[in-house]
Amino acid sequence: MTAITAYRGPLRTTDLYVDDTGGQGRPVVLIHGWPLHSGSWAAQVDVLHGAGYRVVTYDRRGFGRSDKPLVGYTYESLSDDLSALLEELDLRDVTLVGYSMGGGEVAAYCARKGVERIRSAVFAASVTPFMSTRKDNPDGPLGATDAAKMAAALTANQDAFYEQLMTDVYSVDGELKVDEEQRQEALRMCGDASKVAALACMAAFGGTDFREDLPKVTVPSLVVHGDRDTTVPFEGSGKRTHEALPDSRLHVIAGGPHGIPATHAGEFNEVLLKFLAEDFGKQQLV
Repeated sequence: MTAITAYRGPLRTTDLYVDDTGGQGRPVVLIHGWPLHSGSWAAQVDVLHGAGYRVVTYDRRGFGRSDKPLVGYTYESLSDDLSALLEELDLRDVTLVGYSMGGGEVAAYCARKGVERIRSAVFAASVTPFMSTRKDNPDGPLGATDAAKMAAALTANQDAFYEQLMTDVYSVDGELKVDEEQRQEALRMCGDASKVAALACMAAFGGTDFREDLPKVTVPSLVVHGDRDTTVPFEGSGKRTHEALPDSRLHVIAGGPHGIPATHAGEFNEVLLKFLAEDFGKQQLV
């Protein structure tokens, strides 16, 4: 465990909690979903490290063991945090794996910082390209009324909100696809989130338009999504993300809800490892 200073200001700094397996392998940076933290990658870290990769996870600011400032929850700031991590650890030839909200960080980083350090990218159950349902985005899966209800429910009673959310994320047709111990562990991670950060990030992933960012992800990419995802539905997100990326592969997990890194860890890891092993060579776009 280490701490990376993502922001250094006149009054205070913002440090991120980072776990780095180390080693000489190619780096894979795992970016967690909302409102969890890096512990949610438990089913991936040892598998990836055992396959020879250097695995780096971190807690997004405001979540887990990272600092919890009152500000800095736009994708501009969050992608700056990711950039600070890559620079501090001097990571190159990196595969970025963004789950759910984390997919937005992958898109925003590549669009704003370029892909010099990046080998490839993975969008897992990602909130890209644009969640909000609007006149110019009719396929966006998140209507304004539903977004307002979510924010109100989290504000009113965060424990009840997370209880329902973690059930929905890991269920298909009301049937839980992880054991209760795993769901309870996810709830404990939710409890480590700052409510300020959770609400601000909800607004960010619900209202940020990545449609112009995705074409700038000019490295080979993998889109993984469950076809039973009711939290971030495939048709409005994964399918459109795949279509918007210049060089992407698509894998749809049959029967997969939103929480596929946990509910379908075996298939998820197999697909990820296969993608990581590809020799892209000159296929990478410039």
